[in-house]
Amino acid sequence: MTATLVAEDVRRSYGDTVALDGVSLSVDAGEVFALVGPNGAGKTTLVRALTGTTDATGTVSVFGSDPRRVDRERVGLLPQAFDPPKRLTARELLSYYAGLYDDSRDADAVLADVGLSDDADTWYENLSGGQRRRTCVGTALVNDPDLLFLDEPTTGIDPAGRRALWDLLESLADGGTTVFLTTHDMAEAHRLADRVGLLADGRLVAVDDPDALVREYGGESRLVVETDADPAALDLSYPAERSGDSLVVSDVPPEAIGDVVDALAAAGASYDALTWKEPDLEDVYLQLAGNPAGDYAGPDRERAALAPEGSR
Repeated sequence: MTATLVAEDVRRSYGDTVALDGVSLSVDAGEVFALVGPNGAGKTTLVRALTGTTDATGTVSVFGSDPRRVDRERVGLLPQAFDPPKRLTARELLSYYAGLYDDSRDADAVLADVGLSDDADTWYENLSGGQRRRTCVGTALVNDPDLLFLDEPTTGIDPAGRRALWDLLESLADGGTTVFLTTHDMAEAHRLADRVGLLADGRLVAVDDPDALVREYGGESRLVVETDADPAALDLSYPAERSGDSLVVSDVPPEAIGDVVDALAAAGASYDALTWKEPDLEDVYLQLAGNPAGDYAGPDRERAALAPEGSR
C-alpha cells in the first residue's frame, strides 16, 4: 500500500505545555484511521499539524508533499470547532463551499448523503445540533476529497443519524477515500477504523487494528454482580473481587454465568442485577489512557447497565 499521510517525530508546544511529543504515524490510501484519547491529549493539535494549519516540528507528508503545498481539491477537513454563517440555509452553505473548488460535487447530492434533503432550505441557525453537524460534514465532502480529516464528526448527532454517517464513511473508504478521524466514541472507532491510534499526553501510546488492541490490552471478560456478597464466602472457580458496590468475577465464559448465580444462592447472597462484559476498546482506552475527571463516561455506562430497568 502507498502511504497517503506520513508523520515523523511531530512536536508542538504552547509555552510550557507540550501538546505533541514526538508523534510518528502513517496512513495508507483507502484506510480509515481513528485517533482516540482524553480531552487535552493533543488530538486536535495533531490534526492541525497534519493539515498544515499549525506550526510543528518534525516532518509531515501528504501525498508525498508538504501539507501546505497539496492541492486543496484533494483534501477535505472538518475541524472540531466550525461555525458557518447562521443565516444561510443548508443548501446555500454547501453551495457556497462547493463554489470554492474548481471541480465540486452537486450540493443536493451531498445533502442527500448526509441525510438533510428534507431540511435543505432550513436556515443553519434553525437546524438541530445534530443537523448542524451533518451540514458541517457535508462541507468537507463537497470537493470529493481523496483524503478526509474529520475531528469528532458525530458529536451531537442522534444514534440513527450517527449510524447513517458511519455507513457513508464506510462507503467513501470502500471507494478509495482515506479517512483520518478523531472520536471519543469507542463503538465508532471499532466499527469504522482499520487501525486505531491512542494518544495520551501528546504521545501515540498504541496503534493497531481494533481487535488486536482489545486482545493485547482489553483484559479478561468479566461478570459484574450488584451484590453485597463477600467473594471469600462464595464457592467459585473464577477470580472474584469487590469493586465499589459490585462483585466482579473475572474470566467467566457466558455459559458459566449460571454457576456464579448458583454460588450466590448457595451462600444465601442476593443480587439486584448482573451483566457480563466482554473486553472492548473502552477497556483499552481506560487501561492505556486512564479516565481523567469529566472526560470519558465508560464506567458510568457500565453502572447504568447494572441498574434495574425501572431505576434508569
